[in-house]
Amino acid sequence: MGNKKNQKILVVDDESDILELLKYNLEKEGYEVKTALDGIKGVEIAKSFHPELILLDIMMPKQDGVETCRQLRDLPELQNAFIVFLTARSEEYSEVAAFDMGADDYITKPIKPRALMSRISAMFRRESKKKKDVSKITIDDMVIDRSSYTVTISDDKINLPKKEFELLYFLAQNPGKVFSRDDLLQNIWGTDVYVLARTVDVHIRKVREKIGEGYIATVKGVGYKFDEN
Repeated sequence: MGNKKNQKILVVDDESDILELLKYNLEKEGYEVKTALDGIKGVEIAKSFHPELILLDIMMPKQDGVETCRQLRDLPELQNAFIVFLTARSEEYSEVAAFDMGADDYITKPIKPRALMSRISAMFRRESKKKKDVSKITIDDMVIDRSSYTVTISDDKINLPKKEFELLYFLAQNPGKVFSRDDLLQNIWGTDVYVLARTVDVHIRKVREKIGEGYIATVKGVGYKFDEN
C-alpha cells in the first residue's frame, strides 16, 4: 500500500455532492476512486474493484451502512481492507454498531477534506510500516503469519478480519503479558482514532469464537493476555 497510484478507494454515500467532493480530493491525492450511491451498489462494485479502503455512510436508502459493512467484511478479498464510516450520526450506539461490524474508524460529518486526506494517508503509512515487519509466530499447533494475514491451527485455516488478526498477533507477540483495554486500543487502533473500550471486548470475543477459548485469558479488572499454558 505504499504507492498511491496502486491504492483503490471506494466511496459509498447517498449524497452526490459528497461523492463528488471526496472523489475530487482523493483523485487529486493520486488514489484510484470509484463511488456508489447506496450500499447494495457499493458491495457490487467492491467485489470487482477490490478497494484497499472504503468510505461508508450509515444512513442510506435500500441498505444502511452497518449492514453494508457486514457484507463487505464477509468477502474474503476484503478481509484486510480499511472501512471508515463517514456519518452525520454521532450517537454512541451507532458507533458501537459500526465497530462491531469491523469498522476501522468512525468520522462524523461535516467532512473536512484536508483532515480526511491526512487521516487516510496516515492509515496507509501505518499499514505499510507493519508489512515491513513480516514475521511468523508459532505457538504449539498455531501459526500466525503476518506476511499473509493468516492463522492456522492444526493445519486448519482460520479467517480473521484485519483488526482481529492484529489483536491476536499483538497478544501472541507478548505471551503472558497483561494488556489493559487502553493499551490494546493504542497499539491496534492508534492514537488518532477514537474507539470505545467496549470495542476491544467485542473483538476479543470474536477472536475466541474462531480460534477457541484457550488462547486469550481475561485478567479480571486489568485486561487480557495470551495464555502460555
